[in-house]
Amino acid sequence: MQTRPLLDPKVVLQLRDLSFVARSVVNGFVAGQHKSRHRGTSVDFAEHRPYSLGDDIRRIDWRLFARTDRYFVKQFEADSNASFLIVLDISRSMHYGSAGVTKLDYARGLAACLAYLASSQKDRVGLMMFDSEVREFIPPRGGRFEDVVRALSAIPEPQGAGTLAPPLGMAAEASRRAGIVVLLSDLYEEPEAAVEAIRALQYRGSEVVVLHILDPAERTFPFNDVATFEDLETGELVPADPVRIRAEYQSLVEKHIATLRDKLGRDRVQHVLMDTSMPIEIALRHFLRDRGGSART
Repeated sequence: MQTRPLLDPKVVLQLRDLSFVARSVVNGFVAGQHKSRHRGTSVDFAEHRPYSLGDDIRRIDWRLFARTDRYFVKQFEADSNASFLIVLDISRSMHYGSAGVTKLDYARGLAACLAYLASSQKDRVGLMMFDSEVREFIPPRGGRFEDVVRALSAIPEPQGAGTLAPPLGMAAEASRRAGIVVLLSDLYEEPEAAVEAIRALQYRGSEVVVLHILDPAERTFPFNDVATFEDLETGELVPADPVRIRAEYQSLVEKHIATLRDKLGRDRVQHVLMDTSMPIEIALRHFLRDRGGSART
């Protein structure tokens, strides 16, 4: 059987219609269905569906039956899966890209795919975007996919360096129900501070997933000429000889990643490292595979 070639992020993210990108990517592979730990009865009516053998007859809408002479079952928002809140870092450092795709473009493409996947499974989808403060917030509701895509397509210019604690604290307070919270960020912060900020997202019992977005050059430091490097968060200029410091730099970056993974793991927060050169389909598979394992645990 012939398989469809994976889409290069540089190609797929050149398409500015994120709704089309999300549908194309998600429909291109069998994602399976994620299962929520949070189920129950809700007063938030979602939709009707035709009655099927085995359905609870208490869910039949008898008023609709009187009008149509057909059996329909009421579905409520909690009958789907959990609330699904996407928290996207849009700070200055996320605008870096060494090979045609910035971390921010990759993250928002991935966010659009996750929103489409969640909404297609009847999740309540929401979005929060932040740098040093919250720039946009769409509370999780049913039928919000197009609103989320429009927001992702019009990301405001960052106003300052990214700071995790205040925005994530606001995200925690705004999450009225336990659900799934997915943070997409390069975690450009000290591990201890990052972990403490992320811990707030578990405030109401939500399952937290961190998608750690990095550019390949940030791990390999492939530069050869002596140059002045700019810290995108602070604007600080640092002259350096890449050849001389490469090994030390790589060691520090890998230690940073390992520390985050270890500390988040202790808090039962799923950490998924994602390289912007990775096809988005593969990134989604990693997310779903690891999230499933986390849920079983």
